[in-house]
Amino acid sequence: MSLEITFLGTGSAYPSPSRGASALVLRREGQCWLFDCGEGTQTQLMRSHLRAARITKIFITHLHGDHFFGLPGLLCTLSLQSNPDASKAPVDIYGPLGLRSFLWRSLELSHSQLLFPITVHELVPTRDQCPAEEFKDFSSLDRGEELPRGPPGRLLHLDPEEDSYLLVEEEQLVVRAFRLFHRVPSFGFVMEEKPRPGKLNVQKLKDLG
Repeated sequence: MSLEITFLGTGSAYPSPSRGASALVLRREGQCWLFDCGEGTQTQLMRSHLRAARITKIFITHLHGDHFFGLPGLLCTLSLQSNPDASKAPVDIYGPLGLRSFLWRSLELSHSQLLFPITVHELVPTRDQCPAEEFKDFSSLDRGEELPRGPPGRLLHLDPEEDSYLLVEEEQLVVRAFRLFHRVPSFGFVMEEKPRPGKLNVQKLKDLG
């Protein structure tokens, strides 16, 4: 499995003319997976050799602005560059609880309509992931009948046996999220390649006795 990582931004708090806020892209088999999307990420993408249209999955580590303020703008730019296609697979977005509400409100208030589908899969944090005074329970967001719930997606809970969240399982790999301790609930992401059985030449073994 061929993997290539491109750092689009490694700065914190805010972007600078020479250093973008947090964002990196993992490229595999023609797809691009974006991890974090700080302000200015789409500009950094334009400066890189990557094609933003190849982004199929987005992973947000936590809801501090320098890690996700660039997401609504990036989605809108991708929409402007695309054609309506009802058969197109949705862009999967993974992140902490509250991300769906943020995206829906941002797109709704700016009168932005995406020409491609997105699904937002929210990770439900545990209360021990950050200082007690910093923990905010976003589970009731947009539950009022007068408000739509925004884009579809799953609500993911911690698997206590694995101590992780199962996000993606494909033929070749598994992607999980695990809890990190920070000032707000945060997550790390791990890609694990599945074992690949070797090829055994039985006739060659027989020939060699």
